[in-house]
Amino acid sequence: MSLGRRIAVSRGGSGIDPGAPVTCRRRGLLAGLASLLLVVVPPAQALSGRVLSGATLDPVPQAIVTAGGRAVTTDADGRFTLPDIEDSCVPVTLGARAPGFNRVERSFGRDDSVIVLDPFDARALYLSFYGIGSKTLRGNALDLMGRTPLNALVVDVKGDLGKIPYPSEVALANEIGARTTTTVKDMRGLVQDLKGKGVYLIARIVVFKDDVLAKARPELAVRTSDGGVFRDREKLQWVDASRKAVWDYNIAIAEEAARLGFDEIQFDYVRFPDRRGVVFGVPNTEANRVAAISGFLAAARERLVPYNVFLSADLFGYVAWNQNDTDIGQTLASVAPSVDYLSLMLYPSGFQFGIPGYRNPVQAPYETVHLTLKRAGQRTGLPPTRFRPWLQAFKDYAFDRRHFTDEEIRAQIRASEKFGSTGWMLWNPRNAYTDAGLLPE
Repeated sequence: MSLGRRIAVSRGGSGIDPGAPVTCRRRGLLAGLASLLLVVVPPAQALSGRVLSGATLDPVPQAIVTAGGRAVTTDADGRFTLPDIEDSCVPVTLGARAPGFNRVERSFGRDDSVIVLDPFDARALYLSFYGIGSKTLRGNALDLMGRTPLNALVVDVKGDLGKIPYPSEVALANEIGARTTTTVKDMRGLVQDLKGKGVYLIARIVVFKDDVLAKARPELAVRTSDGGVFRDREKLQWVDASRKAVWDYNIAIAEEAARLGFDEIQFDYVRFPDRRGVVFGVPNTEANRVAAISGFLAAARERLVPYNVFLSADLFGYVAWNQNDTDIGQTLASVAPSVDYLSLMLYPSGFQFGIPGYRNPVQAPYETVHLTLKRAGQRTGLPPTRFRPWLQAFKDYAFDRRHFTDEEIRAQIRASEKFGSTGWMLWNPRNAYTDAGLLPE
């Protein structure tokens, strides 16, 4: 039988019942007594509390509460219990977050009972590998935040070419040449500065489209059926999403971004190439593709528990409509358990085959966004707060080549907000943003 931890107490004169529960206050008294007698104290105790909304004081169900490497979710009444806290008298640092709310970290002791989360919707612009390092582009984004509803940035931490824009401590990144170009000399300092301005920061990590890693480690590269090197339409190589070495590398980058202070890790190109006839380390079947993508996201979620960061994944818009994995390993059901936000890319130009009832989506940006989100919600049974879509802020390339200006951008935003998503993100690959669609009508 385990006796638990032992505490020294006086043999007599203390007036303390050795069989009574030892509280934090009593334990301080007991520790100071000089004459010693061993008594049994319960070993590790559970730490319980409740997560409430700062706006309404209503409970927040399914909030994630973390301590060290452990995580639990709150019940329907917002209650949580973290078992086996080693010393119930010493406050521990708890992290808490929930989709539709902010994230917090605070000292939480035995006598505490409540953690408060404030509602939060991220309304973001994307800044690329070069954009985040440009005073002009970054300054323009911050200026727009000062006079529009914008409050967040999606920043390339590992960009489309597989390069990292700041001095990284990830050893493999330095070994393979992912650090040949520096656009941000001090990412930690920049993160602190932007957060000081109230900016919510999302670290975008391009995962399996990685020309740098594929060239440096050919054994990890995607191949063609004849054994050659696979290259996409941009002549860039991809790495095999089924390989654990690739998983570990990208998760290490995500951990570094979390340590730098980013609020959220967003995995982009978290998929197989959308090309038939390519060869991976496992047979190219739907089951294997889905298992690889969901396996990577589950591994990332587990490794990132100590950091209390939000996780999101970018998904093809057609994933909301297709019954299969769209031949890339993405399904709503397999991705949803491992991320806080599902970020469907709902660019009307990307729906080249239309959606039901709308053959030309660029002529119906509101319907394209709203109906696709509605379809995703129906198929998953998830609340709208679990979705934060990408919206189009660039010129159409698939239909009539129209510029997306006030009318088109505002329509997409209205559709997202009508659905109830937790914010939205505007994509322009050139980072050329104006206030089009962002100001009140």
